[in-house]
Amino acid sequence: MTRTGRRRCLLHLVRRASATAVLAAGFAACLAAPATAQAPELPDRERFHLFLLVGQSNMAGRGEVAPQDREPHPRVLMLARDGTWVPAVEPMHFDKPDIVGVGPGRAFGVAVAEANPGITVGLIPAAVGGSPIDAWQPGAYYAPTKSHPWDDALRRAREASEAGTLKGILWHQGESDATAELSGAYAQKLHALVARWRAELQAPALPFIAGRLGRFEGRPWDVHREAIDAAHRALPDVVPAAACVSADGLTHKGDGVHFDADSARTLGRRYAEAYLAVTRR
Repeated sequence: MTRTGRRRCLLHLVRRASATAVLAAGFAACLAAPATAQAPELPDRERFHLFLLVGQSNMAGRGEVAPQDREPHPRVLMLARDGTWVPAVEPMHFDKPDIVGVGPGRAFGVAVAEANPGITVGLIPAAVGGSPIDAWQPGAYYAPTKSHPWDDALRRAREASEAGTLKGILWHQGESDATAELSGAYAQKLHALVARWRAELQAPALPFIAGRLGRFEGRPWDVHREAIDAAHRALPDVVPAAACVSADGLTHKGDGVHFDADSARTLGRRYAEAYLAVTRR
């Protein structure tokens, strides 16, 4: 083979290899991409029921994502980070993209939609992993995620409300306040938080559903976690249209803190049961 022939042969092989690499990369991207290509059609505002998902990491979700978590439900949407409505598939939150996973929000949305065939559920992910309750105040900056949890969530709730009707707030938080310095004031701060949400969103009877912390086998609670739990359990007795969701029997993902995926889904269904009970009183 001549020198020119060898060059042509090498050039052909390079081009072929490049094309193969491009095809492989495209195929991999398709596998990784969520099934959210087509923008969903939104229902009338009155039939588009919105729920704000706030708190820390167990609301954001840290469970391992499975294929079932990526299957869109035709009547369960979520407000994406860019403000567009897309099918609600996991992971929904974006507080810590490298570790976010399955939380209770999607299972909640599916359960509420199935219980109310005439509505579409719109979920508003806004939880921030690690955030103490003090980060959920106007103007508060949370350095680990370079965010303003309260301000960001309120903005997203108002943005979402242009398309639908806010029907409830789901809250799971407290691990970061289970300390000697913070636990004693938690109940008072929680009551103030609920009142502030309702005032800012102009919804004085907006249901507020709080989830209890996980009490895992081999991980006994100290007095500070007990104080946080007491505040959650007492919430329905002191705050109208509020409920507390049990975490009994749920398991962690191996770190003693975060619910595994199955438990997060179960917790979401418990949130739905509590919400439906509050609204049917």
